[in-house]
Amino acid sequence: MVKLLIILLIGLVFEAIGVVLLSQGLKQIGPLNRVTAPEVVRIVKRGAANARILLGVFFEALFFASLLVLMSRSDVSFVWPLTSLGFVLTTLAAHLILKEHVSVMRWCGVCLIMLGAGLITWTEHQRSPDAPSAPLADAPTPDRTQAPR
Repeated sequence: MVKLLIILLIGLVFEAIGVVLLSQGLKQIGPLNRVTAPEVVRIVKRGAANARILLGVFFEALFFASLLVLMSRSDVSFVWPLTSLGFVLTTLAAHLILKEHVSVMRWCGVCLIMLGAGLITWTEHQRSPDAPSAPLADAPTPDRTQAPR
């Protein structure tokens, strides 16, 4: 489980870096003034040529790759809720790198996310090591209608 958590943490760092870079890049290319085809094409062209946006997409792809590794090695019900820790890291990155103001209520929400992730990790730790992660679909079920011989 420790290896999974390390992969998750690395992936979440990639995600936070990606989000910060995407935010910086979008601020560089400017807002979408109107939702019209020419305006969308203009933004897409500027975004495709923006180094921060391209780097942000790269880091998001690294996060996605780590997520694929995690989901191939563990239960989705364990891995997916833990990805919410990305909100924690991204909020910290927004505050520290982008200098965004994060209100007390948002920090309270971040603490609740951390509490939920801790609860999920604790429940995974409490599972017995020999317990199957999911019932096998092809496993035969005993026929309880017959009397023992």
